[in-house]
Amino acid sequence: MKTSTLKPGVLVGLKTTLSGGVNYQRNDIETDHSDGDGGRIAKWETTRQIENEEEYERATVARSAARVAITRVCHATSFGLLCPTEREAELLAAITDARRIAAEFNSTSARTNIGVYVLVGRIASDDVEAARAINAEVRDMIAEMKLGIDLADAERIREAASKAKQIAGMLSAEVAGKVGEAITEARAAARIITSKVEKAGEDAAVVVKALSTEKLMAARFAVLDLDPVAESAPVNAGAVDLDFTEERALA
Repeated sequence: MKTSTLKPGVLVGLKTTLSGGVNYQRNDIETDHSDGDGGRIAKWETTRQIENEEEYERATVARSAARVAITRVCHATSFGLLCPTEREAELLAAITDARRIAAEFNSTSARTNIGVYVLVGRIASDDVEAARAINAEVRDMIAEMKLGIDLADAERIREAASKAKQIAGMLSAEVAGKVGEAITEARAAARIITSKVEKAGEDAAVVVKALSTEKLMAARFAVLDLDPVAESAPVNAGAVDLDFTEERALA
C-alpha cells in the first residue's frame, strides 16, 4: 500500500475555554478510606453556583458557536480534526470567525470569558505514520459497518457510515471513491434492514444473507495497512498557533 492514499493537509488541535461566572464548592461526606475488601471508598457533594444565569447561558452558546465554526470545515477523527490542503483558506476564515465570536462575547460580559486556541501541524501526502493512522480508522469503520450488517443493526451501520464519511475526506480521490461506494452500500443495507426486519418482521438471517457487501470488501482492501518498515516524511512537529491578526497563511 502506498501512502498516496492520503491527501495532504493539516492536523488541527482545537481548545475552547469558558472561565469565570461559576463557582464549585465540595463538601466531603466520607473521607477516603478502606472498604475492608481491598478497595477504597470516598463520598462527597459538589455545589455549583452560577453568578449570572443569563450571561452564563450566552457564554455557553457563544463557546459552542466558536467551536462549530472551526469543526465544520474539518474532518473529525479519533486523533483530532483534519483539514485537507484545499480547504486551508476556509480554515483560516473559520478560525478568524471563531475568534470574532469569542471577542464579541467577551466585550459584553462582566463575569465570564471565552478563549479559542488553535494549533496546527502539517501532514504530507507521503507521511507513512499519518496514512497508517487514518487508514486504520477507516478500516475500523468499514469493519463496523460490516458487523452492523451481520447483526442486522441498522443504527450501528448508520453511525459507522457517518464516521467513515467524515474521515474519508482526507483520503485521495481514488480511495475516497471506493470508501464512498462502501458507505452508499452500507446505508442501502441499513434501509433494507429497517424496512424488512424492523418494520415488516422478516427473518433477519434471510434478509442479511441477500445483502451485498462487495463494495465494503473493495474499500477494505483499498486501505490495507502500510508497510511498517517504510520511511516516513517528517511532520511539522512544532505546531504553530495561527495568528490571524497578521493574516498569514499556514506555514
